Amino acid sequence: MIASLGMYDLAPLQSANDRLWGHVRDGLRRCGIAAPEALTRGDAGYWAAWQSPDLVLSQTCGYPFRARLHPSVTLIGTPDYGVAGCAPGWYRSVFVARAGDARQGLAAFSGARFAFNEALSQSGWAAPQTHAAAHGLHFPPAVQTGGHALSAQAVAEGRADLAALDAVTWEILRRHGPGLQDLKVVGTTDPTPGLPLIAAAGADADATFAAVAAGIAALTPADRDLLRLRGIVRIAAADYLAVPNPSAPALPGTAA
Repeated sequence: MIASLGMYDLAPLQSANDRLWGHVRDGLRRCGIAAPEALTRGDAGYWAAWQSPDLVLSQTCGYPFRARLHPSVTLIGTPDYGVAGCAPGWYRSVFVARAGDARQGLAAFSGARFAFNEALSQSGWAAPQTHAAAHGLHFPPAVQTGGHALSAQAVAEGRADLAALDAVTWEILRRHGPGLQDLKVVGTTDPTPGLPLIAAAGADADATFAAVAAGIAALTPADRDLLRLRGIVRIAAADYLAVPNPSAPALPGTAA
């Protein structure tokens, strides 16, 4: 059995995520659903977990869900993080640049060196590239970083001029991450469905949704604030599948 909550699991949040999982785990067990004692962390908590027939619960990104996972997993629901300007369960990307960069507004950064976390990230690659195409802008990929915090760092260090970060991650990093005083927000993307919770094919979606909802409600106000959780909502799979997929990034020195 596998459960993982790695999408928003920075070190300062891990204890709160453990407590959340404890509530969810116990709720699942009361419904007769076997659940692991502890969360899986590290690389085993991502693609290996998402594709496992033993997956009890995990959180993935909307792009992997629509591009690869949706035919073979059960969509449980979407946590609501109360992102400003977004419907419950939806989120957006925040474009960040160095605070000292004289350019103002996102359009001024067309052609700027763009840092992204990975090619299958909705908030770090797909949403900003779709936004750019819709507004006649161009954000050529300059460096792949492997994580939102690392993309922010690449901009702060001058290895890139612009990055797009998931708005929830941005708020978590503003509270817990160093060096963000060197960055400024220069724009946002349109909202898209947030990061969904999934389980293996054949899972009891209603019972699992209820266990997650009860688990969130059982958290202390301090833990809900730390995790930025408001609750869980249902967003149709069709809403995820309707989001456009951009071309894959072609980094300098690689073939398109």
